[in-house]
Amino acid sequence: MKNIVSVRWVLARLYEPDLVVVDCRFQLGQPEAGRKAYEESHIPGAVYMDLEKDLSGPLGEHGGRHPLPDAAELAARFGRAGIGSDTRVIAYDDQGGAMASRLWWLLKYLGHENVFVMDGGYSAWKEAGCPVSAEQKIVVPAQFLATVQHNMLVEVDDVRESLGTGRYVLIDSREAPRYRGEVEPIDPAAGHIPGARNLFWAEVRRADGSWKNADEQLERFASAGLSPDDEIVVYCGSGVTATPNVLALQEAGFSRVKLYAGSWSDWISYPENPIATGEEGKA
Repeated sequence: MKNIVSVRWVLARLYEPDLVVVDCRFQLGQPEAGRKAYEESHIPGAVYMDLEKDLSGPLGEHGGRHPLPDAAELAARFGRAGIGSDTRVIAYDDQGGAMASRLWWLLKYLGHENVFVMDGGYSAWKEAGCPVSAEQKIVVPAQFLATVQHNMLVEVDDVRESLGTGRYVLIDSREAPRYRGEVEPIDPAAGHIPGARNLFWAEVRRADGSWKNADEQLERFASAGLSPDDEIVVYCGSGVTATPNVLALQEAGFSRVKLYAGSWSDWISYPENPIATGEEGKA
């Protein structure tokens, strides 16, 4: 199933009754910027969902900086946003698809297949001359029935027990200097999970910011030594920017892909977990 759709595709379906468009714009470190941008202008009829208030659970000792929400609470939030079990959902952001991919993954995790990410985000929509609005529509709540897909997720114990066994191929989605442990602007410890390969999430896109097609994604992953037969676990800093890589892997035909949702910020919350630095494990 195709997961990335064009601005033209969205525009052609914008006023169909079974469609909900979700604005996912969010800037790390500026938690109010996304909602402010939405209130200034957005795709007509779009609802806003906040990365930290809607698409993450409460912070704790473990679970990372953006913990997964409780499945029942998340399903209720989707229902309040007008997303029902039969709704087609289109997600967009202006952060290269990272925040929209988080929503895409969460909906898939709850068993909702009919969800898409709009290529190019809000900037591409505006550049195409498509209509925008500051009006916030009245949302009619819907019933969202969740069927949690546990096979899409791994926990810290799964990762820890797999180290050195070859069970998983670990993919670190952060920028190379963070992967190597040279810098760490966010989390209290630098480095990566031992054995992980580095595939920066932003490379799911071309130089012009558009998403690579399935063949281009497959070439990218194959050149990193990945095979569709591999059981792949993807992580990042907090389980957000890993999701574009998960989406791209699915587009490329990889079916055995899981997310370590807590990611690096969860891994280092356990002092006994080992840390690697440098080029170790680089694809």
